[in-house]
Amino acid sequence: MAFVYVNLALVASWVAINPRLVPGIPVFDPTFVILAAFASVEAIFLSTFVLISQNRAAAEADRRAELDLQTNLLSEHEITRLLALTRAIAAHLGIKEANDPELEELERHVAPEKVLDRLTESDKSPSP
Repeated sequence: MAFVYVNLALVASWVAINPRLVPGIPVFDPTFVILAAFASVEAIFLSTFVLISQNRAAAEADRRAELDLQTNLLSEHEITRLLALTRAIAAHLGIKEANDPELEELERHVAPEKVLDRLTESDKSPSP
């Protein structure tokens, strides 16, 4: 906010001085052309800084998304393995739920490439 306050003070004093509202200070920009030029250059620099900041934030978001993906894939692998072990224990103990067909579906390994391909296909398909 300090930048905003300094900018506001400079522009307000510039606008007060040049139409001769402040006595004793000579007018240096009666048509405000110089002020417009400074404002334009400042806008160019500010927009450049904003774009750089957004690019850095996007790169950080991409890194976090990659980390989340890796963590989720590792968790998926561990859960699938635990399910297989639990099912084997249940089968060994003669528990009938061990033969549930839904567990077979859950026990299959997920191929991240296939999931990504499916997501890409669904993004490309036309919406109804």
